[in-house]
Amino acid sequence: WDRCQMLSIKGINRTVGQEQQAGMKEEQVLEDLEMHLARRETEALFQEQPETGNQYLEDTLLQNYLKTHLPPKVLEEVHQDLERFGNRLLTKIQPLSWECELNPPMFQQYDAWGRRVDLIHTCSAWRRMKEISAEEGLIAEAYEKRYSNWSRLYQAVKVYLFSSSSGGFSCPLAMTDGAAKVIESLGVPGSLKNAFDRLTSRDPRKFWTSGQWMTEQRGGSDVANGTETVARKQPDGTYRLYGFKWFTSAADSDMALTLARIADAEGQCTQGSRGLSLFFLRVRDEEGKLNGIQVQRLKDKLGTRQMATAELWLQGARAELISAEGRGVAAISNMLNITRIHNVIHAVASMRRMISLSRDYARKRVAFGKLLKDHPLHMQMIARMEVQVRGAFLLLMEIVGLLGLAETNLASEQEQLLLRLLIPVAKLYTGKQASAVAVEAMESFGGQGYMEDTGLPVILRDALVLSIWEGTTNILSLDVLRCLAKSQGQVMAVFLSTVQKKLELASGTEELSPAVQQTREAIGSLQQFMAATGSERALTLELAARDFSYSLARIYTGRALLMEHAARPDASPTDVCAALRWCNQELCPVAVESGRGSYGGGAALQDSALVFGNS
Repeated sequence: WDRCQMLSIKGINRTVGQEQQAGMKEEQVLEDLEMHLARRETEALFQEQPETGNQYLEDTLLQNYLKTHLPPKVLEEVHQDLERFGNRLLTKIQPLSWECELNPPMFQQYDAWGRRVDLIHTCSAWRRMKEISAEEGLIAEAYEKRYSNWSRLYQAVKVYLFSSSSGGFSCPLAMTDGAAKVIESLGVPGSLKNAFDRLTSRDPRKFWTSGQWMTEQRGGSDVANGTETVARKQPDGTYRLYGFKWFTSAADSDMALTLARIADAEGQCTQGSRGLSLFFLRVRDEEGKLNGIQVQRLKDKLGTRQMATAELWLQGARAELISAEGRGVAAISNMLNITRIHNVIHAVASMRRMISLSRDYARKRVAFGKLLKDHPLHMQMIARMEVQVRGAFLLLMEIVGLLGLAETNLASEQEQLLLRLLIPVAKLYTGKQASAVAVEAMESFGGQGYMEDTGLPVILRDALVLSIWEGTTNILSLDVLRCLAKSQGQVMAVFLSTVQKKLELASGTEELSPAVQQTREAIGSLQQFMAATGSERALTLELAARDFSYSLARIYTGRALLMEHAARPDASPTDVCAALRWCNQELCPVAVESGRGSYGGGAALQDSALVFGNS
């Protein structure tokens, strides 16, 4: 605007003569107006920032669960440590998390003089996260077994609290835990004792993290057909690895486990899963030089940007064969179980984080003349998310409880079968829950949820990987079917009997009777579907795999776990409400879709026609 326009806005119409007479008065008006406009341009939106306190003390569901299940002596010690850890997270660790996000890893391929160095530079906050992980025993706790079968649950709870404040470091911890589990399952052979001790150390100076290098150019989950890396045996009994690893998370780790095909004397390799063996390797040698490894580039990812993920060339990397030859896929099964459980931990943690922030914001933000918490529709939205995270949390606790029993040789055969089924079910279901809750929770902040500097988009981006990493929803749904087939129906029988037993606990609580009845109806529908798959059983089950897995997750989580928790003598009205609210969703979607004719050969042809009909 020019001077005349600005004065006209103030209602001052003038001739040349009048302007001369106005003089100082008009100058003052102009000065005041210019200052007002400048202030309008520089003033920023001000809202109360949502905050959380001690994550442990604010999580009443977690505290009630531990109080109900842990032995009193264990509970006393664990409670004190978790309260201390919650304070450390709030005051020391959360600021580091934001530093990790603002300072992602950088790749330096050459030094100033043209020499190839392949350095991955990480920020000081990221390196401090590694030290904190050791100090807190985030891996060690599960392997020291100070609390027998409760040690694994305790470790999972600490990782759960750490996850949303870890700046992405929970991902390297997942792979480190998985590597330690593999070595432990092998009996910790002498050549791997140093590695195992370092992976499970509480000393930051000794602690190692591990990568897992499975994905190559031709595929991710299909390692049997996608692995091309070749291992050549050396005279000293070690191997040299040659190949290209297309996606290696935590590329700054100290060691890695990887699959490769052993070449025979003629240089030939056995194809398929029978040709895969598992190898251990150090990323760098004693002098700090890369172990026959070249870094091609760092991945430009949507989320988990705090962590270095790289493409690597193995050009004679020295490695040790640690599985039986040709038994690599079997050897990594323990690793996959652990990393998938960590995936569930992060999913539940990210949901809890978003809901906690949404809840605090609802207490502070005023819209349309009243706080958000006083708008019933807004509170309904958060309540629905709360039901989802409660169910996911209880499913997580169930799984790590079973794992703790298995690791201390206290699990029955039925419990081991149930654990095998629930791990892929929980991973696939909570991965989808986390993404949905993150999107919904962002809405609760309005436009601020979309602003990068609030930190909220980081939570969404990092949550989106949870339905992809360690097996997509489809891959894990098919894994559920393999689990059923391999056990020849035993797994399904154990699942149904376990749910029935948990329902019996809830049936004595009158308020839960609608939920109990709906669960029994869902179980009946599930059994009818299994019995009616007919002549096209294989195709029907494959097309139904996702809905079938969702049905298992909803029945077991909602009715069995939420109702069991709500049937406690000291259960709160909130616990009962959460169990009843779960009834509002369809418990057995596979039966509904089967009734609609969504499975079978005809449905498969229709799906293809819909997808490619306009191409």
